Amino acid sequence: MQATLARILADKRTQRFILALIIFNAITLRLETVPSAMAAFGPALVAIDKAVLAIFVLELAAKLFVHRKAFFRDAWNIFDFVVVAIALLPASGPLTVLRALRVLRVLRLITAVQSLRRVVGALLGALPGMASIVLLLTLIYYVAAVMATKLFGERFPEWFGSIPASAYTLFQIMTLESWSMGIVRPVMEVFPFAWAFFVPFILATTFTALNLFIGVVVSAMQEEVSAANEDSMEKAVERGEAALVAEIRALRAEVAALSAAVRQPAVE
Repeated sequence: MQATLARILADKRTQRFILALIIFNAITLRLETVPSAMAAFGPALVAIDKAVLAIFVLELAAKLFVHRKAFFRDAWNIFDFVVVAIALLPASGPLTVLRALRVLRVLRLITAVQSLRRVVGALLGALPGMASIVLLLTLIYYVAAVMATKLFGERFPEWFGSIPASAYTLFQIMTLESWSMGIVRPVMEVFPFAWAFFVPFILATTFTALNLFIGVVVSAMQEEVSAANEDSMEKAVERGEAALVAEIRALRAEVAALSAAVRQPAVE
């Protein structure tokens, strides 16, 4: 039974069915946010949601039965387990907010689609490099916030009256959201040389540090793709070797059959 379940779970038709079910569940969850749809099909949508959840639970139960302890060695299995377990928690009283977390089931698309798994794996692999960039940005922000508070805090307390306020304003400037007309130009009307502070800050954060994030992520993606290509090559070589071994065995069988056919008349 365990071997049969393993074959069913590994079958591409089963995986496609689960993928289609996740997409279908995403649509029904969307309809539950539409008052007119709930008024017309509310009970049916709730029943469908419960049925889909039951199928997900059965799938995870089958995986647990097949893989046993090895199930929890795969991070993606743990992710699926947590997402489905959240949906099983009671969502009444103070836990009503958990109803909104049912939409997390849509994230199972990540585990169902191999390309999405590669992207997420690359992002996770980029986290150490991104942490260094975050530390660099934190240092830049702290220095710039202290300077901005000392330079502009007295005349513009709403934007630069404290270090937290300065940090938030600088974050807005870094995103280039209304940074010129909304903040910098009013400051420059009082401090004409304020551009000498803001322009280097934008160059150091928006055009340098943030691009480092992109560089780290792209590098991690390239490594992930290279690893995937190497795995594909190894599997292709293994399949080629298996085919070659099968051909050699078939040739040996043919040679043995021919040898036997030649010997038989000679004996007669």
